[in-house]
Amino acid sequence: MAVSLKQLVLYCNTLLTPEKYRDYCPNGLQVEGCGQVRRIVSGVTASQALLDRAVVLGADLILVHHGYFWKGEAEVITGMKKRRLQTLLSHDISLLAYHLPLDGHPQLGNNACLADKLGLQITGGLDPDNPLSIGLTGRLPSPLSVDDFNRQIAQAMGREVLHIEGGPEQIETVGWCTGAAQGYIEKAADLGLDAFISGEISEPTVHSARELGIHYFAAGHHATERYGVQALAEALAQQFDLEHHFVDIDNPV
Repeated sequence: MAVSLKQLVLYCNTLLTPEKYRDYCPNGLQVEGCGQVRRIVSGVTASQALLDRAVVLGADLILVHHGYFWKGEAEVITGMKKRRLQTLLSHDISLLAYHLPLDGHPQLGNNACLADKLGLQITGGLDPDNPLSIGLTGRLPSPLSVDDFNRQIAQAMGREVLHIEGGPEQIETVGWCTGAAQGYIEKAADLGLDAFISGEISEPTVHSARELGIHYFAAGHHATERYGVQALAEALAQQFDLEHHFVDIDNPV
């Protein structure tokens, strides 16, 4: 089956409501390719490696979390950016990207999907007064020791997790926000949570965890954000009877 690019983009925008978010990049269709979509390739970041795999797979559209045209980046089309855009345009492949809207969606978002992956029961948002709160709060079905929870995260993510000790001996209540959201640790501590999970860690995060009395787990920016694009692409594949391939370009960060 095939769907028009216009219809697919309209469906995504209606589903994810990007107009509600103040983001650092354009959300939605970033590069226009062929007018009909039969095959989607999804991935976390629109790197050259992902584009090359999409070409081999015969993609009509690439769906990512990290696209192009970020605020503050150079506006000229040279070097790496030129090569990436040339690959898309020469093969008539569209690029569809959703950043914060894909973090925040209550079913398909990165944070909702991470909860499923880690077996966390969602109880609310990290910013309870903000209906567009990106981070979430939740609890484990039963308390776990710090070591057991660390192992549970590592097994789910398929990678070693960096743990900064700062909280109680057992963990039951957890806050999390995928990607580069280490700065939300203070919100989690203010809510009295036992632990906070994000993708990346910064130097101040270590001191915050220790001084605020909350465990911190850095589970990887890429690793924590692999699931939203897959969930969205699978939803599109089912809705429009399309072919979908997820390509995981490994990233240690």
